Amino acid sequence: MPTSNSGTRRNSVKHQPRKRFGQHFLVDSAVIEAIVKAIDPKPGDALVEIGPGLAALTQPLVERCGHLTVIELDRDLAARLRKRPALQVIEADVLTVDFAALAAARGQRLRVVGNLPYNISTPTLFHLLGAAEHVIDQHFMLQKEVVERMAASPGRKDYGRLSVMLQWRYHIEPVLDVPPDAFDPPPRVDSAVVRMLPWPEPAVLEQATLESLLAAAFSMRRKLLRHGLGPWLTTRDYKGSFDLQRRAEEVPVAEYIALAQTV
Repeated sequence: MPTSNSGTRRNSVKHQPRKRFGQHFLVDSAVIEAIVKAIDPKPGDALVEIGPGLAALTQPLVERCGHLTVIELDRDLAARLRKRPALQVIEADVLTVDFAALAAARGQRLRVVGNLPYNISTPTLFHLLGAAEHVIDQHFMLQKEVVERMAASPGRKDYGRLSVMLQWRYHIEPVLDVPPDAFDPPPRVDSAVVRMLPWPEPAVLEQATLESLLAAAFSMRRKLLRHGLGPWLTTRDYKGSFDLQRRAEEVPVAEYIALAQTV
């Protein structure tokens, strides 16, 4: 993300976006202001930004919280960010970062933000699931379609594995739509900002079990659950009364969670 100059939409410092990193730099100052307002950073917050890029969001965040940890894979951008004394720069793939350890090092729960590369957005969200208890909130820029899937309710065509997995651990709230021309280069899709608030007392279950259950349930979306989930339950000698005469998208999150706790 590039630094936003007052009243401008382009940064004077050029950096060639790299396709392999899925780089689209946010350059619309009005959108940046709206995102910062939604995050509402406070002095002393343990803020962690994923993919700071050229620091468009980084700068207003650090001005409000005083210190910021940033995770940047691009070594050229990481070198540039290290010149800022208020930043702790972690040059790494976000999928390798231990967020629980970051929280322990700060002695407080984290507030995680970022413009996630669309090509790794879902893996990043799943990676962060394991650290949800160490997080106060998350604000991410994502492909709008992904945000809609995250927040989808039963009965909608975009309700699926991602919806259930994330709603198990978070309250999901779409915050802001962002058009392609807010970026340089513009992506080919619309974007959106989402707020994710971890539930204080989530249902206790094995994440891997829920993932496997949902993979079976949604493997045949157009068929009744007895075709996909039925055999999965049979291999686990399930003797309960879960209704398999429904399609996967008709089952509420709470029912999937309850089933995962019993198998």
